[in-house]
Amino acid sequence: MGNVTREAQEAWDTHYGEGRTFRPLSDAELTFLRELVPAPPGGGHALDVGCGLGDLARHLAATGYTVDAVDFAASALSIAEQTPPASGTVRFVQCDIERDPLDGLRSSYDLIAFRLSYAFIGDRTRVMHRLRERLRPGGAVVVITPVVAGVPADRRAIALDEEEITLLSAGWHTVERRDAEGLAFLVLRDPAPGPVAYRGKGRPSPHALTGAGVVVTDEAGRVLLGRSLRGTWELPGGKNDGGESFVEAAVRELEEETGLRAKAADARLLAILMDAVHGMPRVTAAVRIVDFCGKPAVREPDLIHRWEWHDVADLPTLAAALFTPSAHVLDVVWPGLLPGLPPVHRHPLV
Repeated sequence: MGNVTREAQEAWDTHYGEGRTFRPLSDAELTFLRELVPAPPGGGHALDVGCGLGDLARHLAATGYTVDAVDFAASALSIAEQTPPASGTVRFVQCDIERDPLDGLRSSYDLIAFRLSYAFIGDRTRVMHRLRERLRPGGAVVVITPVVAGVPADRRAIALDEEEITLLSAGWHTVERRDAEGLAFLVLRDPAPGPVAYRGKGRPSPHALTGAGVVVTDEAGRVLLGRSLRGTWELPGGKNDGGESFVEAAVRELEEETGLRAKAADARLLAILMDAVHGMPRVTAAVRIVDFCGKPAVREPDLIHRWEWHDVADLPTLAAALFTPSAHVLDVVWPGLLPGLPPVHRHPLV
């Protein structure tokens, strides 16, 4: 477990160990759960992600679900297990939903619920992809979350803004939204993956459009993409300065944008790509970083909302668009993975 994860887990253990909790289930939430996602006849299986002290898990069990309730805070689960459900079955499982293997979970669920927990997940796209693979046909994902407009500015991290809610909803055929006394109550049904779209970010300022796109992967082979404030996923990278090589630009931009540090010796220039944007030639160097240190962090919040590690197999079905040059660079590393790419002139180097 990395230091960042360990620190987060210790913080949550302290939170619950000091007797703190979160707002109880409201009447509105109980009504929407009963009306929108009742247990199937004869019972069903539910997964409560980030269950905390188990209030939602116990309620779902009492209404006919057999519940797996997961959290990575041992103190929360210890307290939760002291109060059994009024009826039904709840199995409390310590699990870091982002980093631990999911082998201990069921292969399928009728309901997957995130109550006041979704905003705390870093790699949301990947986690949702992996969990919705376990959603039974006809099942639903419920996300109950504060929204940015309803919380103080210093509590932004606990809430989703409307752009995030739109992104969350994009991969589903059916989306229902209710207001649960200030919380957004979202019901997502019928996954609708891909195909991924591609788009640019508008006309650039006059410039010799040369730069580098950087492919960096973690120990599990996941690739790092940033969620741009312009609404696209994109690789780290950017324009090279005068007299700066593509490799040097890639290493510099990687650290400036994400905080990840690499050496030029650990960067490989794989190809030069050329297309056009608004009539101007655009040259992009595809650079692969093979070694780095550090943890991704948002260093340029005026450009990037957050960084996420993505499973490579998920890229063809991203719900939001890929920045076109990033898509071309990804295609150099994983040829043929992305369907329907816009035209590009490719000059492979290795």
